[in-house]
Amino acid sequence: MAKRKAVSIKDVARESNASLTTVSLVLNNRDGRISRATRERVLDAVERLGYRPSRLAQSLQSQRSGFLGILVPQLRHAFADVYFGELISAIQETAGENDYKIILDVANPRYLERSHHLELFRRHYVDGLLCLGVTNNDTYLADFSEDQPVIVVNNRVSGVDLDFVQCDYSEAGRIAAKHLCELGHKKIGYIHGATEVQTTADLRDGFEEVLDQLKLPLPESRAEDGLYTEEGGAKAAIALLTREPTITAIFAGNDKMAIGAISGLKRIGMRVPDDVSVIGCDDVHQAEYCDPPLTTIHTPIYEVGARACGLLLDLISSKAQVVRETQPVSLTVRKSTAASGKGRNGAVK
Repeated sequence: MAKRKAVSIKDVARESNASLTTVSLVLNNRDGRISRATRERVLDAVERLGYRPSRLAQSLQSQRSGFLGILVPQLRHAFADVYFGELISAIQETAGENDYKIILDVANPRYLERSHHLELFRRHYVDGLLCLGVTNNDTYLADFSEDQPVIVVNNRVSGVDLDFVQCDYSEAGRIAAKHLCELGHKKIGYIHGATEVQTTADLRDGFEEVLDQLKLPLPESRAEDGLYTEEGGAKAAIALLTREPTITAIFAGNDKMAIGAISGLKRIGMRVPDDVSVIGCDDVHQAEYCDPPLTTIHTPIYEVGARACGLLLDLISSKAQVVRETQPVSLTVRKSTAASGKGRNGAVK
């Protein structure tokens, strides 16, 4: 079967009895001086012929690529991670609603050594860039110039002046501490993630701020790195209770570590929340369905991704000049936290 010849803009011009310039102006919505009758004639011809404009040709005329870039860190199964999946889904859906496509890249050492992150702009592959999972060690972020639209998503980078949209992790830490202290807990353990992540520092600062105010300091013996994973959370919880058996509550810096902590505590014969209360942070979908359902700090991850994408489009179109936005967080109480009362073997905590 012969391959059907693609319909061109010349075919539309011939069919509508209009000039190529007129057809181009109509197709690019720059037809303010063209009569309504001519415009409708061109659009009717487009419909009859089944013409589909070339995205490349349109981008050359508009000086825009029609693509947004997403940079994620080099992590094992990063695209399968519930946190990154939520952000990427929000960005993709918001971009699609605004007729943009997404380019997804992994910022591994080889990629950065070859300056591929800068090629995205130099070669006009993207109109703007969203950076996920960044840390204060990501010095490559300083390579971007002020006129390149770049937004750090759900974080910010110390010492680098880049636009950002994030959740209020300082307040998340304060809310978690207040919740546990109001339940009467005095010996509280803390499972944290990577210390080079700025929002990790914010979360701990907020958490310790409240504990310090109540004269309940957090010694290093009650803090453990959970590596932001379920496995890490389980190991951290076991290490904390082995080292300090009198701990009655644990705050984990994300829900994955909190869910792991619950599993680890069960492994060593601890009941949640009867023996040890556990609170997480993020409020991912799985939090409601673990056993027991997880009390957590709700951080609007999807909304942050969508908002970051929308504001990036505003930067691209010059509707915004600077983006520095922090989204509010809230407490979601479920069954993994309870008042400090009768402890292990009937002893009072």
